[in-house]
Amino acid sequence: MKKKLICTISILVLAAALCSGCSTAPFKITDSFASYYAKNKEEVGADLKGMASDLAVLSDSEATDPNYQSNDYADLLINDSTNEVLESYHCFDRLYPASITKVMTALLTLEHGNMDDEITLKHDINLTENGAVISTLTKGDTVTVGQVFHTMLIKSANDCAVILAEYVAGSESKFIDMMNAKAKELGATHTHFVNPNGLHDNNHYTTAYDLYLIFKEAVKYDTFVDTVSSKDYTMTYTTPKKTQINEYMQSTNYYLLNEFPVPEGVVMYGGKTGTTSMAKSCLILMTKNKKGERFFSVVLGAETKDMLYSSMSQLLEKTAN
Repeated sequence: MKKKLICTISILVLAAALCSGCSTAPFKITDSFASYYAKNKEEVGADLKGMASDLAVLSDSEATDPNYQSNDYADLLINDSTNEVLESYHCFDRLYPASITKVMTALLTLEHGNMDDEITLKHDINLTENGAVISTLTKGDTVTVGQVFHTMLIKSANDCAVILAEYVAGSESKFIDMMNAKAKELGATHTHFVNPNGLHDNNHYTTAYDLYLIFKEAVKYDTFVDTVSSKDYTMTYTTPKKTQINEYMQSTNYYLLNEFPVPEGVVMYGGKTGTTSMAKSCLILMTKNKKGERFFSVVLGAETKDMLYSSMSQLLEKTAN
């Protein structure tokens, strides 16, 4: 009887511990970017480019500002011109990135691809997640890398991420290996990718801080910035019967569509959204203020789109000086 009681209490304690995190982050880690680097610099330091020299770095104790209130999974605001962390809320918690994953897919495409190359689809792209956003491309269609690249980032078409992965690496699995290697190289050491688009998988995760590291690398490319700052786009491709198809799309970034006002004094340069039932609503942005200072801001795990843009606007208002 005593053993049975102890077992029951243990189960209840474990259940309580598990449920206590249900309303916050899917995962939590204890070692920060800075501490990881300190422990591993001799082993992998040569592969981690620019680790601390050109980055905003903060300790575990600074990962969550005790005076900052948020209902999101994680928030992060960085002044990239001064490498100063202005706000941090659970920035080292492991979270599901949803379609912000496509920033890494875009980065590898820019590094290893050519926007003018043509792709002829050898097969239909079959996705298993219901409601996943896709383009109208099908087997036999011919399209340029640039057209697919824009559609992936602007419409957030999940099939286009797979198309680019196969183009760059020859197969999706090889591309995923490249994604994880690149994450490690950039210091995004608490990130693990299992697909190129961010459709949900329990083993596909990152952190707000890691997304900052990846996004900071991607914005070095003008093509990336031009694309994520576009409010709309028309993809043009040719069918096997030589018919030209035009697919019009609008950005998933509601700031660019003026569906949510950009705070006064903030210049919007665009970014990437992400939404799944597990990741909830997510957004990463690059902005500038009137002084020309550049900022990166991240909101992960907002319950609704309205809450997402409300949280993001609160962060952006802190940059408008």
